[in-house]
Amino acid sequence: MGTPEFGAQCLAALLGSDRFDVVAVISQPDKKVGRQQILTEPPIKQLAKQNNTPVYQPEKIRTEVALIKELKPELIVVAAYGQIIPQSILEIPTYGCINVHGSLLPKYRGAACLQAPILNGDKYSGVTIMKMDAGLDTGPILARKKIKLAKDETASSLHDKLAALGAGLLIKTLGRYTRGWIKPEKQKETEASYVKMIKKEDGHINWRKDAIEIERMIRAYNPWPGAYSYLSDEDLKINRVLFKILAVRPQPLKINKYKIGQLFLYESALAVQCGQNALVVIKLQLEGKKVMEVDSFLRGNESIIGNVLK
Repeated sequence: MGTPEFGAQCLAALLGSDRFDVVAVISQPDKKVGRQQILTEPPIKQLAKQNNTPVYQPEKIRTEVALIKELKPELIVVAAYGQIIPQSILEIPTYGCINVHGSLLPKYRGAACLQAPILNGDKYSGVTIMKMDAGLDTGPILARKKIKLAKDETASSLHDKLAALGAGLLIKTLGRYTRGWIKPEKQKETEASYVKMIKKEDGHINWRKDAIEIERMIRAYNPWPGAYSYLSDEDLKINRVLFKILAVRPQPLKINKYKIGQLFLYESALAVQCGQNALVVIKLQLEGKKVMEVDSFLRGNESIIGNVLK
């Protein structure tokens, strides 16, 4: 059970192992994607079809108890599926349901587990393989593996690292688990925390925050929902346009003499004043325009200097 690329990599690992026979894949329904709203198959469905594996896409997994019983799975692997699995399904497989979670449990239970370590300035993240129970990411742990976060780590780069890490750890863990060589380890509730699902509006930058917090946010919300503000400019004849910031220098400037949110030049670079210190912008995108490096952008848009992002 999975939907996006994270789940597809786990499926690829299972299909590539001679120890496991994948009898079916369950994913979320096809969704409309992009400006043209083209109906698109999830990555895991595309991979399943390429390997002639049956695919089911129920609107609600809880309605498919009879189907899953008919498939007679000995084991269900769940990786970024996107729905809560009810107890009635958890009880069906001989070996239960195993989840590949994109963080180091019990910290960061919930949907935004991949972004949370970047937002909070953690030094490490990783993956956890756990046996699922009725709670939200509360089941006993079978294996964990951590990696060090790069200084310029984004949610996009971390996703790719953890997807590969999780797929490899999954195969290694399942082999040992199904042989009875792993004793599931109960999670420590005192160390648990939950992270809520990210919404589009969460990407709106509050420039009153410290520059360090904003820099982390820009990386954590890359590629989605993106970190953005709104810009007005009389010279450019724009009233209120979306101003996306895709990358900034990791080290803030110790400058605190401009209005909060104001754009200014710093050694020929574009900078923004934050509540504490300032950030130098490297890459940005104006609404309806292509992504640009700042030096190229400034050559035709010098008039934005002095404006305040809101």
